Amino acid sequence: MSETAVKAPGVPDANRWKALVFIALAQLMVVLDATIVNIALPSAQQDLGISDGNRQWVVTAYALAFGGLLLFGGRIADLWGRKRAFVVGLGGFAAASALGGAATNEAMMFGARALQGAFGALLAPAALSLLAVMFTDAKERAKAFGIYGAIAGGGGAVGLILGGFLTEYLDWRWTFFVNIPFAIVAAAGAYFVIREPEGGRNRSPLDVPGVILSTLGLVSLVYGFTRAESEGWSDSLTIGMFVASGVLLLAFVLVESKVKAPLLPLRVVTERNRGGVYLSLGLAIIAMFGLFLFLTYYLQVVKGYSPVKTGFAFLPMIVGMITGSTQIGARLMTRVAPRLLMGPGFLVAAVGMLLLTQLEIGSSYAALLLPAMLMLGLGMGTAFMPAMALATQGVEARDAGVASAMVNTSQQVGGAIGTALLNTIAASATTSYIKDHIGSAASKPQQQLVQLEGMVQGYTSAIWFAVGILVVAAGIALTLINAGRPGTTAVTGSGAEAADEVPVPVVAH
Repeated sequence: MSETAVKAPGVPDANRWKALVFIALAQLMVVLDATIVNIALPSAQQDLGISDGNRQWVVTAYALAFGGLLLFGGRIADLWGRKRAFVVGLGGFAAASALGGAATNEAMMFGARALQGAFGALLAPAALSLLAVMFTDAKERAKAFGIYGAIAGGGGAVGLILGGFLTEYLDWRWTFFVNIPFAIVAAAGAYFVIREPEGGRNRSPLDVPGVILSTLGLVSLVYGFTRAESEGWSDSLTIGMFVASGVLLLAFVLVESKVKAPLLPLRVVTERNRGGVYLSLGLAIIAMFGLFLFLTYYLQVVKGYSPVKTGFAFLPMIVGMITGSTQIGARLMTRVAPRLLMGPGFLVAAVGMLLLTQLEIGSSYAALLLPAMLMLGLGMGTAFMPAMALATQGVEARDAGVASAMVNTSQQVGGAIGTALLNTIAASATTSYIKDHIGSAASKPQQQLVQLEGMVQGYTSAIWFAVGILVVAAGIALTLINAGRPGTTAVTGSGAEAADEVPVPVVAH
């Protein structure tokens, strides 16, 4: 650790804006990795001889390690120091990416993805809690997190575009190798630029039973939903995973209420406003993640778009997200109560989602998809900013890492639930539509048309559910969250009233 790694509390960090560049770059890499690998998956599967049955493990291995280890990663960041955890996380992520790019068989690929998830779980909470303790003025914080949120929110679409280019014009292995320069630049920049405030470490002993119970409980939950998607909800192992997850997480809560130095202090999650934020954000993520998947398939399979064209088709959503995040959320965050941005934001996103229930095979991109994506992005960008500022407002600096991890955990679990739940709804609607209409299709072209109509019918059925989920998220935000507008006074990065921290959505994998 360099001598410049620590600064006095209460003094704004002179290098804070430079630090934002490197922290945002690291977050872009993690978010980008979600969609970039999905586009490369068909080519990688063919090259490495991965069976259709095992294909999902390229995504699942990452999701299980990332979702399961986030709380542990956040606690390690509080214990070691966030700068050290951030740099180690980046180094590990780069090494795991090199291993994935060099994979010669499926075992090597699955191992590399699990390692990426593990180091991502260390990196994400460290990055977010670093920002929280470095930006101590409320107006500056709103601006910094607006920029950061826009970069991280846009990473998914950047991944689709970059993944499309790399897969089409180079080789799928480059979707892994591309992480290495990102990680080296971010780690070197962080090492020389970031100085952590004093007094923000949590040096209490590690809660080992809490680590084991939370990791196993979250892994069981994420795997249960992932398995439900492929094997169905009535599968005995799926049910067993949900039961095990319930028992383990209940035991985790009991342990946390008894031990002296808990992994997740229950005060972090039981405060009314934070509880409302975690719940409404988790629901919004459920609605969003299913949609990403459906639109990707709709554009590629039904509309016949190339991977590159599909990536560019998502740009309006990203423009909406950047505008909502930096121009609406960040500007109003210090003037308006969070629920008055979150509730309407989720409702605007719900209207965008409602437009997509009108999808048909011949739907016009400009007339339907473009306005729907813009509204979705605008609504989500506006709601995410104050939500994430509030998610760790008033948390003690020594809990900043684990509080950040809690938000990321709710998003990871929300992503797993969203993909499984909405996929299951879509699949059953598609099956029943095809069963009802295939009999009247005599020729092969007619049968193919019925198949495509069935797919679109499945997507719109699931999107109706997503609309309902977003309306519920808006209702929770408006009723549960009762905080006034954030103050505009400076807060220190350590001590009882820690800097508001604004974690950013990490795309589920």
